[in-house]
This record gives sequence, structure tokens and C-alpha cells, in this order.
Amino acid sequence: MEQDYDPHGIENKWQSRWNESRIFEPEPDEREKFFITIPYPYLNGNLHAGHTRTFTIGDVIARHKRMLGYNVLYPMGFHVTGTPIVGLAEQIANKDPQTMDVYSRLHGIPENILVTLTTPESIVDYFSVEAEKAMRAIGYSIDWRRKFTTTDESYKKFIEWQFNLLHDKGLIVKGAHPVKWCPNDNNPVEDHDILHGEEATIVDFTLVKFTYDGMVLPCATLRPETIFGVTNLWINPEIEHAKIRVTKDGNEEIWIVSQEAHRKLTFTDREVEFIENIPGKELVGIKVKNPLSGNEIITLPASFVKPGNGSGIVMSVPAHAPYDYLALKDLYDKDLSEYGITEDLKEIKLISLIKAKEFGEYPAVEAVEQLGVKDQNDKKAEEATKMVYRREFHGGILKENTGKYAGVAVSKIKDILTRDLLDEGIGEVFYEFSEPVVCRCGTKCVVNMVKGQWFLNYSDPQWKAKVYKCIEKMDIIPEEIRVEFNNKVDWLKDKACARKKGLGTRLPFDTNWLIESLGDSTIYMSYYITNKFFSQGVNVSQLKPSLFDYVLLGKGTVQQVAKDTGLSVNLIANIKSDFEYWYPVDLRSSGKDLVPNHLLFFLFHHVAIFEEDKWPRSLAVNGFVSLEGEKMSKSKGPILTLMEAVGNYGADISRMYILSSAEQTQDADWKNVGVESAKKQVERFYKLATEIIDSGASSGIDGDLKLIDRWMLSRLQQCVRETNNDMTSIRTRSALQNAFFLLYNDVKWYQRRGGSALLYDVLDVWVRLMAPFTPHICEELWTAMGHGDGDFVSQAAYPIFCPRFVDNDAELAEELMCSTLSDIEEIIKVTKMTPKMVALYTAPEWKIKAFKMALEMKNEDNLDPGMLIKTLMADPDNRKHGKEIPKYIKQLVPDISSMKTERFEMLLGMTLDEMTILKENIGCLANEIGCTINVYSADEPEYDPEKKSRFAAPLRPAIYLE
Repeated sequence: MEQDYDPHGIENKWQSRWNESRIFEPEPDEREKFFITIPYPYLNGNLHAGHTRTFTIGDVIARHKRMLGYNVLYPMGFHVTGTPIVGLAEQIANKDPQTMDVYSRLHGIPENILVTLTTPESIVDYFSVEAEKAMRAIGYSIDWRRKFTTTDESYKKFIEWQFNLLHDKGLIVKGAHPVKWCPNDNNPVEDHDILHGEEATIVDFTLVKFTYDGMVLPCATLRPETIFGVTNLWINPEIEHAKIRVTKDGNEEIWIVSQEAHRKLTFTDREVEFIENIPGKELVGIKVKNPLSGNEIITLPASFVKPGNGSGIVMSVPAHAPYDYLALKDLYDKDLSEYGITEDLKEIKLISLIKAKEFGEYPAVEAVEQLGVKDQNDKKAEEATKMVYRREFHGGILKENTGKYAGVAVSKIKDILTRDLLDEGIGEVFYEFSEPVVCRCGTKCVVNMVKGQWFLNYSDPQWKAKVYKCIEKMDIIPEEIRVEFNNKVDWLKDKACARKKGLGTRLPFDTNWLIESLGDSTIYMSYYITNKFFSQGVNVSQLKPSLFDYVLLGKGTVQQVAKDTGLSVNLIANIKSDFEYWYPVDLRSSGKDLVPNHLLFFLFHHVAIFEEDKWPRSLAVNGFVSLEGEKMSKSKGPILTLMEAVGNYGADISRMYILSSAEQTQDADWKNVGVESAKKQVERFYKLATEIIDSGASSGIDGDLKLIDRWMLSRLQQCVRETNNDMTSIRTRSALQNAFFLLYNDVKWYQRRGGSALLYDVLDVWVRLMAPFTPHICEELWTAMGHGDGDFVSQAAYPIFCPRFVDNDAELAEELMCSTLSDIEEIIKVTKMTPKMVALYTAPEWKIKAFKMALEMKNEDNLDPGMLIKTLMADPDNRKHGKEIPKYIKQLVPDISSMKTERFEMLLGMTLDEMTILKENIGCLANEIGCTINVYSADEPEYDPEKKSRFAAPLRPAIYLE
């Protein structure tokens, strides 16, 4: 084999051999199956490091399970429906400068090819080829026979069947609901369609109608109860407002709002007619009427009011809102005569309406003073606001001046009061984003109240009940994500499932609409199984609903389906048999950004369509990936493509780095310095393995084993056990820590201690242990070790923990050697001494007895210091140490009490003779330190000029340097 590690040469060789042998194309057999899927990538760009992490985690799990003896299916498809690809095609056709720069420079698309990608179809064709090429290049063990794109005609038949089924079940309804909307595309948008604001949610504000001269000045608030404490309204005098006629349910009113609010209102379920513009300055200083209390309040100037927030006019509640209090205070000594305001604003009395135990009369004032907030521009003003809101929401109740609402908890009042305001005609609901949302086409999105829109009825309580049951039954990794899933189900509302523009499948019962891109990506895992057959010549016209009914749901008979479709009975039976073997999904592994959308819909649709035995069995969620600390974006950059990573470093190094850089739910940061370090680690592994193979080493496990050999075998088993445990919990970073880094250190120590008999045996286990993580290099080493040409390590048995090779005494003996050597080296470093002789003193017999007795008492759950001292002192031989025993026990008992179970169990059965171990290894210690080593018992030290022997303890010899 090659002496120098050549990643690309090795990887190309083994990828070619895998493809030729078709070892990742499973068929049903007698083995237990394992069906793992990850979200197929959206093809509006090349795959990047974020995909690399999620897909590699999936591949490592698939490879691990395969080596454990499971029949593993790991398929892949491509997601292309929706508007992003259409938008990208338009941007390329228009030669948008940013788009052309990002896709040529960061995605690495040659300019002569990029300029041809001006249609959605050409983009799909290009990126589907590039994505498969990238996933093959990094060595994913995917069954490519099953691939598809979501615009394939056969896939559309599958989606039509699914949506007809949901419609028949009453789970798709027509109605008016607020949706995220792109005015330019005239379409609802989902997370895949969004350039900025992917995390935004639709929030229902309450519009409170203050009045002036027959006109309405509506104010949007999340806390309608604070209307009782309003002292003034804030208006930005620098912005232009709009006077509009608003009609809803036959009721006509004249409203004054910001121009941005006017635009947003045109997308609601109101008729809106523009009348005229009104300068903001003309609205400052007027007196408006509080619709609930009837009080007249003044409007005051405020430059901080943003025209895009709510209606562009803001209620001021200075007793409970720190920003309002600070803003009002800032106006106290200002000349406002240009607005016709001559009143002394200090006369405006704060109105307290909420009682919270942490505050007195005016919470906003107290919070500002407590945190030392200077003015409204002070960053601590936000902290004060959050503190007041949190304490009032969780513990506040309304005071007597709120009338019939007195005594109601703040946390319960919003829905009650909003309903009353609506009933009295002095309030309305207004939907707004939690943060700005921008479509990929560059248009600022709005909340649109769409009429005649098709919705998935996710708010249906019975549907939700089944999802809760599914979540309760399934395994979720990590476990704490289960709470988040339940919370998301709680809050999920009906969701638009159709649009007018983009790629996708027509809604079968209303072909004017296209099915939305997340709606068609919910049960496609089942399509992987059927598509293996569909792609072998089945005509699209033969994919009748009865075929999907029979194969996926068990409805009808094979004879009826054969007659209906023209397909053979044998073929239909095979498709059905394959589905019954592979389904359900055993593990769905995904990035955490898909928890509130795709993964949630994945569960909803499975429980709606399939019986319980076909519901998903487990979900795993991993964190994001940034690039040198910056969030990656396919459309804006920065980006590190999967192919670029593999091209620069090789597949195995890229895999090793991304898997070891962060644990499952933690976010990873791809740093060049980190991947360079991973490169060196892999090269070290290859070099060490090559040295072992070239030395002609062979198995020595059946020979006479020395203590160091038994130690190596025992350590190897610990690594095997921990790696398998970590893989079960999908902790890839910890798994690699055990399978690679710790084991590498153990092997180097084994060699340093003169061990060699088991190097071949250790390498045999090690290569298999690492095969899921770095498969190419492991195939190369496996063959070099003498395994047959068709004997792939990818199909070899994964190492399993074998307790008979665990030798606690051997491990403790080496621990004694290693820690003693380390202690000597530390003393030399501190004292800067070059010793001529080192004396080691093993623990006296009474300390050994105390140590073992303490372990036994702990094992019987009655480790009591007093009882331990009393028992020791009952032995006449120990009484001469009467002064030392209490001191030692005081230190010993806490150490043993806090000991981890694994460590405790190792020490409990210890039969180690420290004197013998150290004497047998005097030569090794002397060679390492470079001087004479003498070993004495602390009971009768022949030489102890500084009385160091009194410090000796079990597993911790005392040390004297001369």
C-alpha cells in the first residue's frame, strides 16, 4: 500500500468499487431492517457545509447499523417545488449582479454554464446532477436507484393521491386565514421561499380604535389590557400618514395610519380606499378619545415610532412601559409650541393598572431606577422592558380601575378583552410579523388574509391528539426536543397548502392551485420504496389511486389493482411486499431548523394517512453549521460547498471534521484551522496503521499475554463500548473521541510501554470501529491487512463490547504507572531538578485496609466516617496509627462518596499489588526519567530522608527526588 496518504486516490478507488459491487442497494431479506431518511436537499444551489453535517450524520448511522447486521436502506431524492427555483431562474435571466456573483464565485458554477440556467427546468437538471455527484464524492452509502425529484410526473401522481385522501378526510378546507404573502409573486410563502425572516411568525395584535373628529387612529398592541393606563399616543411627525376609508362587515370608518400600514391593510379582509395623505406633524398635539375609558388624551411627538410597526401610531402607557416613561420624561423640558402644545407634560399623571408582587405602584419607573437606565436610547431600556413584561405577565393581576376585569390575571386577559373590544366595535384583530420578512425575489412580504384559499386543517383537535400520541410513542434524540415538538403542536394553526405560482403538483380537486412546497414533502419517505419499481418502466398513466391505496394502505385486492392499472399481479405484490418490509421510517434525522415546519408536518401527515404500525419510530435533530463564525446562505453567501470541502481536504477528512466539531444539537462552526488539524489526525492514523501492516504483524490474541497486552485489550473494549453507546444516542463527537482520539493515545502508550503482540488485533478492531466515520481510508487499510478484494469493511461486523477482555487490574496497573510517571515529571518540572535517584513509596497496609473497607461500606450503602474509623481502630495493628486514621478518613470518604459508578466498580474488586507492579516496571520508569528508581513500602522504608512515605496512598505512591 502507499506510504503517503493520498485521500483523493483512495476515495476514488473505493467509491468506484462500491458502485460496481452495488453493496448499498439493499433488498428485503431475513435480517432486521433499518430505514433511515434525511430531508432531501432543496436544489436552488450546490450543497454546503450545513448539508454536509446533516447528511454525514445520516450516513454514519446507516453505516453503523449496516455493520451491526441490520439490512439498511438509506435513500435520497431532490426537492424542487415552490418558488425559489423560479425566482433564481428569473434573477439569472436578468443577470442580477449579486446572484451572478454568488453563484459563480461561491457556488463555483462556470460562467458559460451559469448564463444558460435561465429556466427552472435547467436549474433542476444542473443541480440534481451536481448534488448527486457531491454526495457520491463524500462517500454516502445511498441507494441511488430510488432517487427522484419532486416535479417527476410519477411523484405528482403520488402527491395527488395524498391530497385527495386528506381532502376526503376533511383535513383540507377552504377559508380565509392570515398567511405570509409575497405581493410580487402573488403567492403565499414558506420558509424555503424566504430570503430574510425565516424565523418570523404571524402574531395577532389587537387594534384599539382611538377617535378624533369622527376619525379612527388605531393602535396595535399585544397587551390590550394596558388601554386602561394610556396617557397619550405617540406619533412620528416626520412621516407621512394616510387617511383611508375602511369597510368591514358593512361598517365604514375613516382611519388615519402610516402609509406602510395602509399598504398592509389592503391585504386584510377589509375594503380599503385611499383618501389623502396627512403629514405626521398635523397629527401631533391633537386630543383623542380613549374608546374604553372615554378620557381625552394628547398626541405627542416621537421619532422612535417606526411607520412599519403596526399602524404607525403607538399607545403610551408610562406606568408599565419603560420606553414610554423614558420618552415622556425626555419631553418634560422641551419646547413643543411648534405642535401647538403648551401644556406642562409633567402634569400628565401615570396610571397604574396592574398589581405585581415584585413592584409597587409604577413598575416602569421602578425598573428604570433599579437598572439605572438613563434615557430611551440606553441599551438597558430593553432589559427593563423585558423584566416588567415578564413579571407582570406571569404574576400580575388587574386593579380595580379596570372595572369588570379587576382581579383577572394578566396572562389570561388578552383573549377575553380582545373579544369584548371586538363585540363593542372599538377593537379589531390585526396580523403582523414578529420580524420583517423578505421573499427570495426581494419583495417585502405582508400578512395576507386570503379568501378562498386551501388550508391544511392543522388546528383540528382530533388530528393534533394523534400527533401527540405519535410523539409520546416515538424515540426523540435528544430527549429534551420532545417538549419543543409538543409545544409546536400546541401552537400550530391552519396552514395554506396551495399557491398560484412556482413548480409543483396541481391540487387535484382545484387545478387552479399548485400544492405548496412543504405540503408535498411529508410522506415522501414511502415513495422511495415504490419509486424503485416505478423508475423501471412503469407508465405514469398506470399510477392509479387504487395502486397507492393497496400498496400503502392495504385497501382493495391485488387482482382489482392489476385490472385497474394494467400492471402485473406479480409486480404489484412485490411493491406491496417491499413496502411492508421497509416501512415505517426507523429514523428521521434532520437539522433543528425543520422542527417547527417540515418535521411537524411529517408527523401530522403520517398519523392522518397511516395506521399506527406505520408511524415514524424515531426522530433525531442536529444543530446548524456556520463558516468561520458567519451564518451560511446559498443565495447570499458566505458558503462552503460540499464539493469544495472534499476537493480541498478529501472526503474522510471532511467527514471526520464535521462530525467531531460539535455534538448533535450544538451548532458547529467550520474553521479552516480546525479542518487542518483533522487532516493531520487522519494522516497520523494512516501512518501508524501502515507501520503496523508493513511490520508484518499478525494476530497475537491467542498467545501468552503480558500485563500491558491485557491492558490494551481492556482499553480497547472500553472504547468499543463507549463508541456504540454514543452512536445509539447519535453523539458523533463523543463517539469519535472514543473511537479515534482516545484509542490513538492508548495505542501510542502501548507501543511506548513496549507492547507489540496485539497491534494487528487492535488495528483490526480499530479499522472497523472507524469505518462508519472514515470509510474510504478504512477500506484501504482493511484490504492491506489481508482481507479479500471483495471483502468490504463496510460490510464487516462492527466491534461489539466483549466483557471477558475487560481487565480492571491491568487497567489500574497501567493507571498506576502512567500517573506515577506523570507525577515524577511534574515534580521535576516544578523543581527544575535533574534527579540522580527517585524513591517511590507504596501505601502502608493500614491505608490499603481503610481504602478497601470504605469501598465495601459504600457498596453496602452504609459508608459512615465514624463507623469506618471505629472498625479500623478495633484492629490492634491499626491503633498505633490512631492520630493519622481520622485525618485520612476525612479525606477518603468524600472521594469515594462522589466517585462515578464505573470508577467505583473498577476499584471494588481490585487485587492490585502496587509494590510488584512498580518493581516489575522499574526499567521502564528509569528509562523515561533517566535515573535510578527505587521502590519501598511505606510500612518499612529502607531509605526515607525526608519522611515522604507518610504521603503514600493507594494508587498514589509518595515520591522523593534526590
